[in-house]
Amino acid sequence: MRIRKELFADERDDALRLVGQPVRRQDIEGHVTGRSTFFDDHPVAGLLHLRCVRSSEHHARIRAIDTSAAERTPGVRRILRYADLPKKAHNILTIFNFGIDDEPALADGKVRYRGEPIVAVLAESRRAADEAVAKVRVDYEPLPAVFDVEEALKPGAPLVNEYIGRNWFRYWGDYDCQQIRFGDVEAALRSADLVVEGRYQMSPIEHAPLETNGCIVVPAEDGRFTVYTCTQGLFFSLDNTAAQLKIESNRLHFIGGTVGGGFGGKVDTVVEPLAVLAAMLTGRPVRYVFSRAEEMQVSSPRGAERIYIRDGVMRDGRIVAREITHYHDAGAYSRLSTYGTIKSAAHHPGPYWIPNVRVDSWCVFTNRTPSSAMRGFGVTGGDFALESHMDAVARAIGMDPMELRIKNAYRDGDMKAHRKLTQGAALIECVQVAAELAGWPLSEDARRDSSRVGGGGERARIPPTPIARTRAPAATGTGARAELPRSGTGFAAGEPRRAMTPPPSRTGGTGSPSTRPEPEPRRGEPIRNEPERREPPPEPPRPASGGHGAIRFSSVFGSRRR
Repeated sequence: MRIRKELFADERDDALRLVGQPVRRQDIEGHVTGRSTFFDDHPVAGLLHLRCVRSSEHHARIRAIDTSAAERTPGVRRILRYADLPKKAHNILTIFNFGIDDEPALADGKVRYRGEPIVAVLAESRRAADEAVAKVRVDYEPLPAVFDVEEALKPGAPLVNEYIGRNWFRYWGDYDCQQIRFGDVEAALRSADLVVEGRYQMSPIEHAPLETNGCIVVPAEDGRFTVYTCTQGLFFSLDNTAAQLKIESNRLHFIGGTVGGGFGGKVDTVVEPLAVLAAMLTGRPVRYVFSRAEEMQVSSPRGAERIYIRDGVMRDGRIVAREITHYHDAGAYSRLSTYGTIKSAAHHPGPYWIPNVRVDSWCVFTNRTPSSAMRGFGVTGGDFALESHMDAVARAIGMDPMELRIKNAYRDGDMKAHRKLTQGAALIECVQVAAELAGWPLSEDARRDSSRVGGGGERARIPPTPIARTRAPAATGTGARAELPRSGTGFAAGEPRRAMTPPPSRTGGTGSPSTRPEPEPRRGEPIRNEPERREPPPEPPRPASGGHGAIRFSSVFGSRRR
């Protein structure tokens, strides 16, 4: 491995001690000898096994639940219902005072995705618990379901989550999506030589860890509980469990140890609250572990993402405008998707200096399994879309894709669309080295270019930016008009489209509604019609948070005292 130490030698220490060096993993000996201790390796006597009855419907009201046959099953000790929950709904980010408590640990009289837990059975053995689960009868009243993000945003779409009160998450109490506004995108698109559009789709992805989600809870005589768990965020899960059960966090002792595969799929704090509640109500140790079928069906996947990109490009390769509409499929509940959408908006302009940027990132609720974290979620999908689109732009203008990236890359001193100056830029050098290693021919100008040259000056200026935000209607019906997000186009991923050709509607209409003042329709744009939207119900009251624990730090929300 060759390290290019001459690059940025005066900015960082290139005496690398780890990169490119053989380093012994601290846990390797336990893994190869089979002595690594996982949460399920702790022998506990007198265990009760917890299993959940799960919804067979995507969206339905529960008319009745018959547990009589299950209760008569030998070995069954208790059945937990929604009424047993200390806190009727929770969201894992509300411990940071962000978001809305929108997910019950057991169904609240309605199921919003297939596989949602309805009741929990506690039995002396896993087999007895499984037999009892099979005997529970649930009477459903099926409801219309919605599985597509753009369909969910249409007027009249089935309401997925009554705790939220609409099929999208409202940011900061005022904005229907997470936004970036930088420069005048509409004017820049009109001045561009070419407008290239693309549609990009990321499907849900299951983490499929070898070790499924689970925990073992052991009650102590002093009223505390020891929790052996495979969580990826030990204190995050501890705080969330305490909040859901309305107990002091010092009553919980979480022991993590080795995680048998996580990749983001073990941060949602789904198994621990129910298991601790079961131990509290029975006074017995409780084991709650997903089966492989449950892990594949109901553990949080990476959320599906749909991204529309519209670039205004000059013939010499300069990208003068970028407009992005991003739909993040949260599934039925928020979990970490609201945060992932913030990340996507922050990431979307890419590592390129573009003087006019508009981004709308929507967190949308559908009747699918709730999605959450997975290895760079909110960023990975955006990277896939952005770099695929850069290749499409290069094809559309007949330019080398490597040189297109060099031409538009950030340089030191450039103002980003987030209103932060660029420092330590290195994309140009990375592309040059990649081209060298791949034997990709670059022009002499591209080979000599540098991230330290050409930035700043006029490129450091914050351009005049029209106030253009997406805002929901006021409760009285006055103020900004109701709007839906930009509807999608139907062409293939990465397919270039010229501004001279009117793009087809993404959802079958001509809708591209907006609250900002619209110019007269011009050639190359659909006429924008704004459909009416139902007045959303008032948001449910948030209970005052009781202080428990110490200051916690979040890279998103900063330090908060609980």
